[in-house]
Amino acid sequence: MQILQPAQGYRAGVDPVFLAASIPARPGQEVLELGCGVGTALFCLGARVAGLELHGVELQPEYAALARENARRNGMAAEITDADISCLPPALRGRSFDHVIANPPYFDRDTGHASPDGPRETGRGEALPLGDWVQVAAKRLRPGGHASFIQRIERLPELLQGMSAHLGSVEVLPLAPRVGRGAKLVLIRGRKGGGAAFRLHAPLILHRGTRHERDGDDYTPLISKVLRNGAALPFEQAQTEG
Repeated sequence: MQILQPAQGYRAGVDPVFLAASIPARPGQEVLELGCGVGTALFCLGARVAGLELHGVELQPEYAALARENARRNGMAAEITDADISCLPPALRGRSFDHVIANPPYFDRDTGHASPDGPRETGRGEALPLGDWVQVAAKRLRPGGHASFIQRIERLPELLQGMSAHLGSVEVLPLAPRVGRGAKLVLIRGRKGGGAAFRLHAPLILHRGTRHERDGDDYTPLISKVLRNGAALPFEQAQTEG
């Protein structure tokens, strides 16, 4: 699979790949990505699970156009809508999905500095509170559907507050760079109408060893499978293979 990205501005890294790998989707289900950018997470998920109905919403027209081109280049049928997620068009407000996924902007601009690059700032700087992202996702889920997010670990309290207000059966998987280091990112998902107890999984370690020893990547075997072979990343499997 190939993904076109802007030469300048916000560019996706491995984070949306981890998000896509963690989604427990099945063929025939419908998926909506909020703030899909160029479609990295959406199309990684579509490449791993055949037969999904893919939908994306993107605020920036140039990124939405690239998402459509990426769908075409990768032979995927996807509906990409130019819209602000806080004001979805009626066609989307009238639909429900099995999975809603999102990689919201990481930085709260009330406590940080804006980027001078407009598209990069939109991609990385928050314009909508995280709780609103969760609320929008929950409204678009059908009963029993899952909402899944990836975010910086320091924003976890905000996400948990939103999840507890709108979803149940919440699970959290911290992502730590190495053994002995604190988590930098977190995967979190909840289920609409779920009643299971909250679960905090042990951190998933991304790299082998306690420090970088040589040139080239040193991902763990599981993470290499996810990044190179499109493998799934179930929260439970992460604890046995990480």
